[in-house]
Amino acid sequence: MMNTAKSRPINLYDLSRPALGELLAGWGYSDYYAGVVWSGLYRELAKNIATIPSLRPDLAERLAAETGIGILPARSVIDSADGHTQKFLLGLADDQAIETVLMYFRGRATTCVSTQVGCAMGCIFCATGQMGFRRHLTPGEIVSQVVHVARVLRERGETLRNIVLMGMGEPLHNYDAVIAAMETVMDHRGLAIAPRFITLSTVGVVPGIRRLTEERRPFRLAVSLHGATDEERTRLVPTARRWSLAELIGACRDYTQTLGRRIFFEWALIDGENDGPDQAHALGRLLQGLDAHVNLIPLNPTIGFGGKPTEPVAVKAFQAVLAGYGLPSTVRQRRGIDVAAGCGQLATLNAA
Repeated sequence: MMNTAKSRPINLYDLSRPALGELLAGWGYSDYYAGVVWSGLYRELAKNIATIPSLRPDLAERLAAETGIGILPARSVIDSADGHTQKFLLGLADDQAIETVLMYFRGRATTCVSTQVGCAMGCIFCATGQMGFRRHLTPGEIVSQVVHVARVLRERGETLRNIVLMGMGEPLHNYDAVIAAMETVMDHRGLAIAPRFITLSTVGVVPGIRRLTEERRPFRLAVSLHGATDEERTRLVPTARRWSLAELIGACRDYTQTLGRRIFFEWALIDGENDGPDQAHALGRLLQGLDAHVNLIPLNPTIGFGGKPTEPVAVKAFQAVLAGYGLPSTVRQRRGIDVAAGCGQLATLNAA
């Protein structure tokens, strides 16, 4: 049945490869043509139906009538002074907006992708948490961010290497859409981003971590910790009231043992708050025996939080304590701070 004028076109980015095949089979076309469309979307990075190569005219006409390629228009593009970071403000169909970031590390291109408009987790030092939760993104809206960056890179003769689900929103609060989107970008017939190059960052949604374990999703898992006691963590991460550290670390331990993968723990170092030797020792004890790596991130400034980043000397002292527990750590490079593209800085406070 043809869509009526009032029907919303199908966003092709919302469809998995099997779902695309089923749609076209229902129209009487073989799976070969689903492959042609899929390749056009994710290898050719086509911007519209008419530019998909080797498409039958009758199929192109029907696709144009009933579907669309859900490109998210860039409302603004901002480059950081260091030349290593570019931030895109992408518009959604309902006039909301999200931010997506392109970063270069050691010459390799990484995109930081949003999974929600706003966030319900409420971390007090995070700009996205400060704006509150508005809605989940669809699989297609997540995929479209990746394609947008891939297209920008292709125009420069470059390719996308890594995806980090560390933009606006909590990925495990929008689990099904995130997994569907990642299945699309991992598909070997398209963008072909291997799961080892995809990092999923969570504030510690325990049911989501357990589901990743049960489904054996081999992403790089990053857990935003920020506190090594329930009292400390609850002050910074309100959702810690729902899942205790014992529950969280238990889920993380099961993840590493089942999948054989290391977990990365994120720690925003806030001057005078969670950067002292007592907190470092508590963190070392908490993660002992776990296949873990700690990423230390001196706090990035946000309008809604008055905390300051830890001084470099104190950062080194914190790191030295962790080393005493045999716990490896890295002080994360700060990128895009001048354009509010750093960790915890993404927000669209002025969006509708």
